[in-house]
Amino acid sequence: MKTRLIVWLLAVTTCFGQTVQQRGVVATVHPLATDAAINAFKRGGNAIDAAVAAALTLGVVDSHNSGIGGGCFMLIRLADGRFVAIDGREMAPAAATRDMYVHDGKADTQLSQTGPLASATPGALAAHAAAIERHGRLRLKDHLLAAAEIAEKGFTIDDKSAGRFKNYAPVFARFDGSRAVFLKSDGQPYAEGETLKQPDLARTYRAIARQGTGWFYGGPFAQTVGDWMKKNGGILTAADFQNYRIKLREPITMTYRGFTVVTFPPPSSGGVHVAQMLNILQSFDLKSLGHNSPDMIHVVIEAMKLAFADRAYWLGDPDFTRVPRGLISPAYAKTLAARIRMDRASVVAGHGTPENATDDVFGKHTTHLSTADAEGNWVACTTTVNNTFGSKVIVPGTGVVLNNQMDDFSIQPGVPNSAKLIGAEANAIAPLKRPLSSMSPTIVLKDGQPILAIGAAGGPTIISQTLIGLIGVLDFGLGVDAALASARFHHQWSPDEVRVERALASAVRDELRRRGHKLTEVNTLGVSQAVARDPATGRFSGAHDPRVAGKAAVW
Repeated sequence: MKTRLIVWLLAVTTCFGQTVQQRGVVATVHPLATDAAINAFKRGGNAIDAAVAAALTLGVVDSHNSGIGGGCFMLIRLADGRFVAIDGREMAPAAATRDMYVHDGKADTQLSQTGPLASATPGALAAHAAAIERHGRLRLKDHLLAAAEIAEKGFTIDDKSAGRFKNYAPVFARFDGSRAVFLKSDGQPYAEGETLKQPDLARTYRAIARQGTGWFYGGPFAQTVGDWMKKNGGILTAADFQNYRIKLREPITMTYRGFTVVTFPPPSSGGVHVAQMLNILQSFDLKSLGHNSPDMIHVVIEAMKLAFADRAYWLGDPDFTRVPRGLISPAYAKTLAARIRMDRASVVAGHGTPENATDDVFGKHTTHLSTADAEGNWVACTTTVNNTFGSKVIVPGTGVVLNNQMDDFSIQPGVPNSAKLIGAEANAIAPLKRPLSSMSPTIVLKDGQPILAIGAAGGPTIISQTLIGLIGVLDFGLGVDAALASARFHHQWSPDEVRVERALASAVRDELRRRGHKLTEVNTLGVSQAVARDPATGRFSGAHDPRVAGKAAVW
């Protein structure tokens, strides 16, 4: 859950003294995904086409983060001003039970994180197909065939990918399909500079292109996966694939300092708590405190703790649990803000209770990507297989990395998942339920016009990264480059610690410790990328996270 993609449109620029119409710009963590999006624009596609083209390509060249074996949230702003939120989150198999990972009273987290029991039914392909069918201009077939060609011909392994292959080689060796794809014939992992070819994945993409998504959902692909699962102790079946459906959700819309912030609703906890934390922070003049000053960071940390305590108790799939709308109420936020003291870190014992919590409710490792076009279509999409290489399982002959999204459920009360998040009854496992997610695709408008698209990758730090990026741009007027380069910090209530990037000034870290914060220093908290439009000039800007290599291109 570490990488992300941004596609953006620059409407007009000046080149050699002439005004030149530009159809699009893209920045991703991999040049081939950037090229795929640009090629979609060149073929007459719009922002939705560019996003799907890039996402399918990342499933080939960045499969440790995302792919059609995982899920996604797509937040789309159409040219006519309407918003569409496509929930392509994975669903628990029909045979799933709340205690399926509990043996002798103790949860076995290895089962929910690695192997055949870790996977939920994938939803990314269904979401991509729905987006293209309803709002795109090109065929899904065209995007699949372009990505299949890359899978067949292969691509060059970089140093970071080589490191991942080496780290996970012992796990890949446990599964025939994964070993065949990610390890060489002698059992050694691929090294930097070598070429990785994925003929099975190419055949899967081409079969979907030729026969439609039904081949994947309920057809030969689903049957192959179901047969393998039955033989290897899994519970995912062909019927689970056949019964998968996307959900169209109502986006969360809130106002922050004169800006309209639109983000994703449950089962995204990210959207809810980005909105909740922004509401809490409206009680403080962050700008006067100073960007990344001890006071500013202290206040934001305290807001994070309060929001994540609520997350642990209240959040889950709105089709199965009652998630209070009051969590994003300005009035509730004011009661939480009043608990923040400037001189010391607070102890947050547990969740709060917003007004009408049981009556006013929401209706029924990762890559982020965003796109926009000259007509005003915008896309913010976060897609994932959860942890690095998901469940580590590739069913032989398919080439598809299957997710380990079952670990995003609360597998037992009080037991943290791989991201050290804990949950309660609201996020307990149930058949066909969607696990809670931190993914936070967000679009910001000023006077009705979009000016910023942002999201992140990195597990629960997705929420804090998105929040910090929004604060940098909206409170401090930073350009997207500066906003993304700023040192980051993260608190998720439990464990009671602040993870801070070492780039944060030592004097600031010392002052935070003096106020009682427990700091854990890290090199990086994740990856966030953003694009923006200056409402005064109409000019656009985009930036990829400086913590990772990337490529930006304009057409």
